[in-house]
Amino acid sequence: MHQPPKQFPEMDYLTFLLAILHVHKALCEETFWDTTIKFAENMTLECMYPSVDITQVEWFKIHDVQKSIGLLHPIYGVVIHEPYDKKLHLLNSTTAPNTVILSFYNASETDVGTYSCSFLTYTHGTWKKTIRVVQSDSFETDAPLNYHIVSESGKNVTLNCQLQMDGLVHQVTWEKIQPYQIDLLTCCNLSQGRSYTSKYPRQILSNCSQGSRSSWLLIPNATTSDSGLYRCRFSARSGENETFVAKLTITDGKADSQYLLFVAGGVVLLFVVAIVIIIVISCNRRRRRQKSTPFKESWDTKSKAANNYRSPFSITQPMEDTREDIYVNYPTFSRRPKPRV
Repeated sequence: MHQPPKQFPEMDYLTFLLAILHVHKALCEETFWDTTIKFAENMTLECMYPSVDITQVEWFKIHDVQKSIGLLHPIYGVVIHEPYDKKLHLLNSTTAPNTVILSFYNASETDVGTYSCSFLTYTHGTWKKTIRVVQSDSFETDAPLNYHIVSESGKNVTLNCQLQMDGLVHQVTWEKIQPYQIDLLTCCNLSQGRSYTSKYPRQILSNCSQGSRSSWLLIPNATTSDSGLYRCRFSARSGENETFVAKLTITDGKADSQYLLFVAGGVVLLFVVAIVIIIVISCNRRRRRQKSTPFKESWDTKSKAANNYRSPFSITQPMEDTREDIYVNYPTFSRRPKPRV
C-alpha cells in the first residue's frame, strides 16, 4: 500500500533554515582586526570613540567565546575581573575624554590573542573595536618600500596603487604600519563593491568600486603624525596577493624655515671665518717680508765691499776689456834634488 511522504514538523523546517542562515553568515562574514599590536611585557591597548556621549566601556578577550575582562563606568568607576586584576589597569586617557586605555604590566604569553572594546553610547548604541596581540618583530621590517612621497603639513595627500597580477581579486586593504602597531585604514570587497568601516581615529577617504583594479587613499589636511609606512594589499580568494608599500613624510613649514635659517647662518659664518683666515695669512706674509728685506740689503752691501777689496781690476776699466778672454798662466817650478848627507 502506498504511503504518503513523511511530513516534517514546522519546527524542524525552522531549525533547518536557521542552521543554513548561520552557516551562510559564517562563510560570508569576514573577521577584521582594526589594530594589530606587537606583544610586550608592558603593552597598551587603546580605543577611541568618535564622540564623547559614552555610557560605559567594557573590554573582552575573545577565545572561542567572549569573556569580560573589565568594565569602566563614568559614575561607578572601574571593575576588573580575575585573573586580570593583577596584571592590567583600565583607565581614561588624560588627553582625550573619549579614549579608554587597557594597560598591561608584566604580561605573559597567555595574554597573546584577540581583544575587543565595546562602547555603549546614548545615541548610537554599541560601538566595537577589535585588537589582536601577536608575537612578532618590528612590523616595518616585513614591508619592502616601493615609493616615497614628501609633502607639507596641512595639504591633502593621495596614495595610489595599481593591480598588476591577472585574475579576479576579492578585496583591497590599506594599512598604516608602525614598528609596534598596524592599523587597518580601509577594506574594500571588490566582488561586492562594499567597504568595511574602519575604527581608525583619523579621517581617511578611499574608493571602493566593484571590479576595480586600482585603489587610492586620501589623507586630508595631513600632519607630521601621518608620516610613516602605508601598505596597499590586493587579495584573491585563491590566496594570492599583491602588495605595495609607500613611505609618507610630512614636513613642518616652521621646521623647514628654521632649517633654512640655520643653513644660511652657517654659510655666513663660514664666509666670515674664511675672510679672517685670509687677512691673518696676508699679515703674516707682510711681516716675513719686512723682516727678510733689511737682512738681504746688509748682506748685499757686505758682499759688494768684499768683492771690491779683493778684485785686482780697476772699477773704471772699459767695458770692452771685460769682454776679452782672460788666460792665466801658472808658472812651473822645477824640482831640485835634495842634497845627500
